[in-house]
Amino acid sequence: MTEYRPRLFDSDAAVERVGEGLLSRELPRAEWTHEAHIAATTYLLLKHPEIDLDIELPGLIRRYNESGGGVNSDTEGYHETITFAFLHGVRLFLSEADGYEPVHELVNELLLSPVGRRDWPLRFYSRERLLSLEARRTFVVPDLGALP
Repeated sequence: MTEYRPRLFDSDAAVERVGEGLLSRELPRAEWTHEAHIAATTYLLLKHPEIDLDIELPGLIRRYNESGGGVNSDTEGYHETITFAFLHGVRLFLSEADGYEPVHELVNELLLSPVGRRDWPLRFYSRERLLSLEARRTFVVPDLGALP
């Protein structure tokens, strides 16, 4: 098993670039990584409270995917359950954080925490359920245990 080593952010400007790049759909596709998803979600929660992510995040991600030539289909692109599981996790992490500045240090701490791991949702979902077509299309409740 390989050690988990996320790509960390070296400045608040780097986190802002990802968050604003998602909004403007100008972030280079190669930079839209797991770490970028976590950073963008954190950034939007902290710096754009006017955006209701429960309503708008799916559209933001779908539009971003399509802007770079990607698709949102039954097999690739936007995944509803993974998106909302991580949105829940980021909110949980922020609710327990001592402070929000500097943002990049907070994002790095999150990425190094259990919540920031790519496989975090698998603590609550079986692989079969999480990777199902139903879970891609709509939010499904966990089958192994409730999200914290």
